[in-house]
Amino acid sequence: MSAHRARRRFGQNFLHDRGVIARIVDAVAPRPDDRVVEIGPGKGALTGPLLERVARLTVVEIDRDLAAALHARPEYPARLAVIESDALRLELAPLAADGPLRLVGNLPYNISTPLLFHLFAQAGLIADMHFMLQREVVARMTAPPGSRTYGRLSVMVAWHCEAQSLFEVGPGAFNPAPRVRSAVVRLVPRRTPPCELHDPALFSRVVADAFMQRRKTLYNALGRRLSADEIAACGVDAGVRPETLPVEAFARLANAIHSKRLE
Repeated sequence: MSAHRARRRFGQNFLHDRGVIARIVDAVAPRPDDRVVEIGPGKGALTGPLLERVARLTVVEIDRDLAAALHARPEYPARLAVIESDALRLELAPLAADGPLRLVGNLPYNISTPLLFHLFAQAGLIADMHFMLQREVVARMTAPPGSRTYGRLSVMVAWHCEAQSLFEVGPGAFNPAPRVRSAVVRLVPRRTPPCELHDPALFSRVVADAFMQRRKTLYNALGRRLSADEIAACGVDAGVRPETLPVEAFARLANAIHSKRLE
């Protein structure tokens, strides 16, 4: 497997640093009976250490050559299940028949955001997630309101999960080395939403519209949906910029738009 060359179209950067691998596995702290799914196992850097901790492991790999190599590794027992699939199309329900899943992975940076949204849509099947991502993406995921990196991803992550940045990883931990620093993040799906939400799909569109042009005021971004007075009735100043608002404010705005449509 060591002869496999990284394929740019799959965003492959193979983790090899044993110290980093150990830190990730320790952060996950898998128990023998956990239902763990590794996304993007690559050459198996995390796969082996995870198998030392759990009774069974499922990995999802889009690269057919790497999937075949994982199947053929003699040191991997029959309790390893390899799914050759695009993670963006992965349906978790068949894997979660026996209980919530714990997801782990060094995610391809070129699909990390759409993959996160795909998983958020299935959050009820997930116990937690531990992912290696580009450091800037993790910064946006965990940013508080009012910070420079706070945006659409920050709001959507805050709605679905409790997020914690665990530690950073330098380019030298990978082969080939990426041009960016990485970070490991822990995401724990919320079992109870931060507040009531009438229409989740509308909420997502409202958040996307609000951050379409960051320098616009909230009224300029959402004025076609709500008047300044209607925005004020939600307890929000129509003249502020969206990056100053917590997730609960966006929920109130989305609920107001939903109610207005029903009038």
